[in-house]
Amino acid sequence: MLEIREVLYENPLIMAIKDGKDLRECLKDEYEDNKIVFVLFGTIETIPTIVAKLKKKNKIVFVHENLIEGLSSSRFSPSFIKKYTEADGIITLRAQNVYEAKKLGLCTVFRFFLLDSLSYENVKDSIKNTSSDFLEVLPGIMPKMVTEIGKRTAIPLVAGGLIRDKSDVIDALNAGAIAVSSSNYEVWKM
Repeated sequence: MLEIREVLYENPLIMAIKDGKDLRECLKDEYEDNKIVFVLFGTIETIPTIVAKLKKKNKIVFVHENLIEGLSSSRFSPSFIKKYTEADGIITLRAQNVYEAKKLGLCTVFRFFLLDSLSYENVKDSIKNTSSDFLEVLPGIMPKMVTEIGKRTAIPLVAGGLIRDKSDVIDALNAGAIAVSSSNYEVWKM
């Protein structure tokens, strides 16, 4: 986990990939300095291969278990990811899976969406009870909310979703995020 934080301090841009086209793009040499990848697609059959390709390029890989077809609702997702892939960690919407993944030695990102005041209240309760290594706040273009959540926890924050340009990145980092995740290739090049 400490190594991942150090990598993020050097380059706080996380490549989020949502399909095969994104995978091919992030494997290009021009993204050599971008070390962390969030995998947001795949199936139980393809995820081991996707992760292996990324690891071959020396990437730190997090698999979003909720978006992998065949794993999305399983409490066994962390175990599958640990046993059948070389992933460094998981991204999850399930607090219970944070606990399971940490028992297995996987790094964890607990992802949540801020849609309204009710979801914000739920987030405040959830972060009190999680031992996740990172929290990902979506959408990441709400710096005021990133700051608010940052005041409530010591867990490092990642801002994700709708990050489209340099000002979005700067605003999120200035609000207290340790990094931003984006599927936008132009953001990857910053």
